[in-house]
Amino acid sequence: MIALAEYLQQDALGLAELVRRREVTAAELLDVALARNAEVNPRINAVVVPMDHIARERTRQPLGGPFAGVPFLIKDIQQDYAGVPTSSGSRAFRDWRPATHAHFVQRLLDAGTVIFGKTNTPELALKGTTEPELFGPTRNPWNLDHTSGGSSGGAAAAVAAGIVPMAGASDGGGSIRIPAACCGLFGLRPSRGRVSAGPAVGEIWEGASSEHVITRTVRDSAAMLDVLHGGACGDPFRIAPPERSYLEEARREPGRLRIGFSTRSPIDLGVDPECVQAVQDAARLLESLGHTVVEAEPKIDGAALAESFLTMYLGQVAATVAEARERTGARETVFEMDTRALALLGRSLPAGDYVRAHRRWNDFARALGRFHEQYDLYLTPTLARPPARIGEQDTPRWQHAALKPLLALDLGGLLLRSGMVQKMARESLARVPFTQLSNLTGTPSMSVPLHWTAAGLPVGVQFVARFGDEATLLRLAAQLEQARPWRDRRPAL
Repeated sequence: MIALAEYLQQDALGLAELVRRREVTAAELLDVALARNAEVNPRINAVVVPMDHIARERTRQPLGGPFAGVPFLIKDIQQDYAGVPTSSGSRAFRDWRPATHAHFVQRLLDAGTVIFGKTNTPELALKGTTEPELFGPTRNPWNLDHTSGGSSGGAAAAVAAGIVPMAGASDGGGSIRIPAACCGLFGLRPSRGRVSAGPAVGEIWEGASSEHVITRTVRDSAAMLDVLHGGACGDPFRIAPPERSYLEEARREPGRLRIGFSTRSPIDLGVDPECVQAVQDAARLLESLGHTVVEAEPKIDGAALAESFLTMYLGQVAATVAEARERTGARETVFEMDTRALALLGRSLPAGDYVRAHRRWNDFARALGRFHEQYDLYLTPTLARPPARIGEQDTPRWQHAALKPLLALDLGGLLLRSGMVQKMARESLARVPFTQLSNLTGTPSMSVPLHWTAAGLPVGVQFVARFGDEATLLRLAAQLEQARPWRDRRPAL
C-alpha cells in the first residue's frame, strides 16, 4: 500500500514505475486517489462526473503501457468516454452519452491509465474561469476564494490539490495555459493537428483547439505527448512526426536560444505589475542560463486578432447551441444567459464576415513566422492579471436584464451594429490577451510556473514556439524546472 505522502510526492511516471516494480498495485493507487478526492473535492469542486465503478473494474484487468495503473481524470468536454455523459458543463448535454471513445481517451486507455472521473468546465468551455451553473464553481487550491482558471479549471485544480498527478485538458483560447498559470502547474498546448481531435470532429474551433494534459512535471507532459500524438483515419491533415520521443527531448539541453519578450497587452488594456515582474524575472533567469533575451514582439494587430478570435468563437457557440436541439432536443432556454447571448450574436454574423475574419488568421501566422526567423521563442505573461475572485467575472445582473428582450426578439443584428463585438473582444480578453495568438496560428506554447504573487497566487509565464516545435519548448521547460523547481511547491489546502 502507498501512503498519501508518497502518492503526493510522485509524478505520473513515478507512480507507473512503482506499479512496474510491483511495489504498489493499480487498485491501491486508485484507493489513494479516491480517498484524496473525497477529502479535498468538496472544497474545490474539481471532479463533477464520478466513474469509480468503471475504474474499479479496470484495475482488475491486465494493464500495460507507460502509465499503467496511474489514476487519471478527463475533461467533461470533447474527451468522450463511451457510455459516460459528456455534459460540456451544460444542462443541455447533461444526459448525452457518446457511443464511442474519443481517440484521446482511447490512447489514454492504451497507455494504461485508470480513468475515474471527469473534471469541471465552464459551459461549452467558453470562459477563462470555471463557474458553470450546472455544477458550480471550481476553486483554486492556492486560495479558495479565487478561480482555478478555465476552461480546464477542474483539471488544474485536481492536479494542484493532489488528486491526480496530471489530468486531461484542452485549449481553444488558452484553456490549458490559463488554468496551469492560475494553479502553479505546467501546461503545454501542442501544435494544431499534433493530437487527433477525432473521431466525432475533424478540427475543434476551426483548428484553434488542441488537447493534451496539465501536469506537475515537464517529463510527465513530454511522456504523455508521446502517447497522444499522431493522426488518425479521416483527420483533415497530418503534421510531421517528431524526430525523437518527446520524453527524450525533455532530457536534452536546449542549447543557446534567442528569445524575444514583451509585457505589453496586445489589446492595450494594461498588465498587472505582478505579471510584468513574472516575465522580467524569467528573462533574468534565462540570461543566467546562457540564453539571449531581447525585448521584441511580432508585428501583429492585437485588436484585429482579438476580433478574429471572437468572431470564430461566436460562430462556434451558435452552431453548438443549434446542434443541441438536434442531438438532445434541448431548448435554447436551458443554456446560461451568457451562452444564449453569444449564440444570438453568432447567428447574426454574416457568413462573409466570418470567412473574412478566418482568413486573417493567415496574416497572424505569417507575421509570427517572420518573428521566429529571428527568435526561437516568444515570451509573454500567461495572464495579464492574477487569478480573479470567484464571481468577479460574472456578467452584471443589469446586463442580463437588458439582454432578455433582445434574446426574445432575436435582435442580434442590432447588437452587432452597435459595436458590441469589438467591446466584448476587449472586455472578455482583458485578463487573458496573450494566449489566443498561439490558437489562431496553430503554434505550440506553454505556461511555466515560475512566479507567485505577494499574496501567494501563481501567475505563470508563456513561451510560444515555431509550428511543430514542441521539442524546443520541452527542452527549455526542463531546464527551467531544474533551475527553479516548482514540483514540490504545493498549496496548503
